[in-house]
Amino acid sequence: MREPEANQTPSPHAGEVSAILTRAQADPTAAGDLLPLVYDELRALARSRLAKLGGRNNTLEPTALVHEAYVRLVGANDPSWHGRGHFFAAAAMAMRNILVDRARRKASVKHGGEAQRVDADPADIALAEPREDILALDAALTKLQQVDERKSRVVMLRYFSGLTAEETAAAMDISVPTVNREWKLAKVLLKLELGDGR
Repeated sequence: MREPEANQTPSPHAGEVSAILTRAQADPTAAGDLLPLVYDELRALARSRLAKLGGRNNTLEPTALVHEAYVRLVGANDPSWHGRGHFFAAAAMAMRNILVDRARRKASVKHGGEAQRVDADPADIALAEPREDILALDAALTKLQQVDERKSRVVMLRYFSGLTAEETAAAMDISVPTVNREWKLAKVLLKLELGDGR
């Protein structure tokens, strides 16, 4: 697990995003005003997630991932995001779920799911190999969440949301040294669980 890319500069719309998120708690339709403000950050987050999965076997584009994640976020019955960090953590979780669902579907197709009997030469059939590591990472994160919720949240915010240690500390209301300690321990636990140093 590599260190996430640090957010170099805060969003120029950070204050406006926070105001909309606060409004969205009382008026869910206010969430619709978010996309123009957070689109570039979400797209960078999506591009980063997809790059870590390897581009050659991935047919999902960052734009499609952003739009699907945004639809899931805004379509939630009770978004109640508590600030920018919480929103981006929810966006990262939505992206993770989308990528895991796609990997599972591809693995299912590869192993006979949705199979229809046809007469064909096996050499004529090309099927992209699913990236099994997203499934392994998802399983490892699920296990970590059951064992230690706080470490799991730190991973979601640092790795999937791309937040800095300072932003993660603010989002979780804990100290930066605690975030750094939990991040280091979580990486060790995940590497042990994955078993191959990924």
